[in-house]
Amino acid sequence: MRRSRRLLALVVAGVLVIAGAGWAVGSKLRSPADELASRKAPDPSPITAEVRRKKLVSTVTVNGELSYGSPTPLTLAGVVGGAPGIQRVTKAPKRGKLTEGELVMEVNGRPVVVLEGKEPMYRTLTPGTSGKDVRQLQQALRRLGHSVPVTGVFDASTIAAVERWYDELGYRAQEPDLAAKQQLQQLKQAVQSAEEALLTDRKALANGRDVLPLKLKLDNARQALAVAEGNLERAEEQQTAPEDETRLRDLERAVRSAEQAVLEAEAALAAGSTPALQLKLDNARRDLDDARAAVSSFLEQAAAARDKRLEELRAAAGAAQEAVVSAEQALRQARQLSPLAKKVSNGQANLASARAILADYLTTYGVSVPAGELVFLPDLPARLEKVSAQAGAVLADKAGTVTSSGYAVTGVVEDKEAALLRKGAKAVMETADGRTFPARLTSIGKSVVLTPEASKALAGLVGSQVTVRISVGATDGEVLTVPIAAIITGADGKARVRVQRSPGEVEEVEVRTGLAADGEVEVDGALNEGDLVVVGHG
Repeated sequence: MRRSRRLLALVVAGVLVIAGAGWAVGSKLRSPADELASRKAPDPSPITAEVRRKKLVSTVTVNGELSYGSPTPLTLAGVVGGAPGIQRVTKAPKRGKLTEGELVMEVNGRPVVVLEGKEPMYRTLTPGTSGKDVRQLQQALRRLGHSVPVTGVFDASTIAAVERWYDELGYRAQEPDLAAKQQLQQLKQAVQSAEEALLTDRKALANGRDVLPLKLKLDNARQALAVAEGNLERAEEQQTAPEDETRLRDLERAVRSAEQAVLEAEAALAAGSTPALQLKLDNARRDLDDARAAVSSFLEQAAAARDKRLEELRAAAGAAQEAVVSAEQALRQARQLSPLAKKVSNGQANLASARAILADYLTTYGVSVPAGELVFLPDLPARLEKVSAQAGAVLADKAGTVTSSGYAVTGVVEDKEAALLRKGAKAVMETADGRTFPARLTSIGKSVVLTPEASKALAGLVGSQVTVRISVGATDGEVLTVPIAAIITGADGKARVRVQRSPGEVEEVEVRTGLAADGEVEVDGALNEGDLVVVGHG
């Protein structure tokens, strides 16, 4: 019996051990569903960023090459010297700075000189030539120290100044060549021969006292014609009346004063941009426009007055000529239209023709400035950056390339960025080695042009790649900012941010947004510097 109880106890103990082991193993085993559930990602936690106080500056970036600005081909407007032919370079241009009055090159032993002016040289300036190009030359001569009236006419005083200037350069001003001198002598001889023939015929026709009253009438008519023609000739030589010259000088003085005011206003604005200085510059520019308009209006009025005066003098000369014709007809009838009278008439026509040809020739005879000897550039000093004309070679169309003495960076921006740009905007140019230079936006078009402020350090950087950041907006001072990613817009169209007040507690705060730059945006609302705003979840 005892043995049976002991055996039962051992069996029960074994069952308990086995049951315990099974429970232990069973507690460690999981079903596939339990395993998948245990691997589920935890709930995402918010990613936050601090509300910061800073000044925002919005910029547009332009990448480009630093170069000298305003490249312009250096070309000659015509031949150098008096006669056309092969144009051979006898002294080649050199790269470097160009100043007004400087010899650029030499062709066929003649000078090519650079002057400042916006009107391109396009013709040879000969005695009597008038126009804007002549006025431009006169203004340049005055800047170079030569006293010459700015009349716009290539007259005797201008010719004298040109001769003095060429002497200073070491050359002689262009004079008529041998063929021109010979032609002048022939024309003078033709006039003299016509005068002598007519005088002989007139003496023969003068015989007979019965026609003396008609002769006297004819002489008086001719004297009146000479006076009328003399008055007309003098009026044609005068571009403006003396009193008009005084008025014109006053108007041009007003233009120069207005130009000076513009320069001063631009300088003041460059030193410190304010609305008042901008307004002052705008007013100065309007004054300059008005002064220039006054000069143009006066010149138009003076030209109209001169035309009217010439018309009256021509009418008077025509009337005097008609009187001469009438007197001659009466005299001819009195002499019964003798063959000698016809001969005298032909002689008068021959003499008039010879004199007209001589007068026309003299209008362009004398010292001249060949079209190819002057090169006008809009702004000086400038730089001759590239040279294509070589000594001994025949001059091609282009002698080189001229640039301004200032620097420029040209680049392209997208249309949406271009719409933000304004001429004159401040910018910062950065070189590859991290150096920065202030700059301004000077041109907006298919490409934008930026002009860095002059610096000796820039000379060694020409041709290198730079980055320019143009300021298109800035806050007045430090403002509260958040990342743009923190801004959410509700169904009501209002902007909000989610502020984490404590772990697990997020509050939506309504804000007003302002300037955005560099991934951040100005905000105004119930926020404080250092608050944490939600920008995402992770």
